[in-house]
Amino acid sequence: MATLPPHSDDRELWDLWLSIFHLPVVTCADQIGTFAELSSRAQTTEELATRLQVNARALQIHLGLLAALGFVERRELRWSATALTRTWLEPKAVGYYSPALQGLLQWLPMHGELLETLRTGAAPKGHQPALADWERGDSGVASTFTGYMNANSLAAALALARQPILKDVRALLDVGGGSGIFPIEMAKVWPDFRATVLEIPPVCLEADRYIAAGGVSDRVKTQPTNMFTSDWPRGFDAVLLSNVLHDWPEETCQMLVAKAFSALPSGGRVLIHEMLMDDDGCGPLPVAAFALMMLLITKGRQFTLPDIRAFLERAGFERIETWRTGGGYYSLVSAYKP
Repeated sequence: MATLPPHSDDRELWDLWLSIFHLPVVTCADQIGTFAELSSRAQTTEELATRLQVNARALQIHLGLLAALGFVERRELRWSATALTRTWLEPKAVGYYSPALQGLLQWLPMHGELLETLRTGAAPKGHQPALADWERGDSGVASTFTGYMNANSLAAALALARQPILKDVRALLDVGGGSGIFPIEMAKVWPDFRATVLEIPPVCLEADRYIAAGGVSDRVKTQPTNMFTSDWPRGFDAVLLSNVLHDWPEETCQMLVAKAFSALPSGGRVLIHEMLMDDDGCGPLPVAAFALMMLLITKGRQFTLPDIRAFLERAGFERIETWRTGGGYYSLVSAYKP
């Protein structure tokens, strides 16, 4: 049978591969005592982190996924165990299920990695060499990671490219744009659209091949630049940050948004494309699992809309809007420079 063309809804695939985080986050919480603590009384993240002697930032990300799975809940900034947990995962409960779960640990190497994130607040040591290579722009990592991002971004790019807001964008700067998948698809939809992909040199070499294969080399270019240390080029009416902020700590995100503000003219806009956590940080389930993955392999996390709004407002942006794009679980946040 003939293959079918791609479309903008790939949620089933995200659900499949993000499900690998569900069981180990539960076994990890059981082992460190999260369920026992929250069955006894409601606690803030900081209070719980102190009692468990773990890193509060990492714990917050763990709790977000546990809440999305239905094991904990958050009210007025305090976490507590749900009835599900008090029935089956409270160590004093008649139905305590831990022996069955702990018997699975031999098949859950991620259990140990998640424990390490709680102890250190950082990516596990086993992932740090790859993270360092990626940050340095190692050519081998660049090729692998660019291919990975291109594959899992196609559906989102097809949806983002058709957003009506792009009809007024003539020149886009795609910062940290990887393979260029987003401007490639935008150029196919909007005939007057042009873009530059700002990336480190090894990734630009990879992106040039994807852009050529997409047939848009006349309107989509690359520019080798370190987005952290170099000035960003001017002359663009929009800056795109797609799947960029979730890789970095908050102070780095604020710096990147400020650089977007500086690069744009008055009336220019920044477009932030991310999977957003719910405002209370308790879901949705796929995004909470994605946040845990960010904890494991980057220095960042998935943000809420209030988080993104704070970055934008501190940088000076106004007229902040957001909407789901229809590309899987992604949302687009738009803001203007006055």
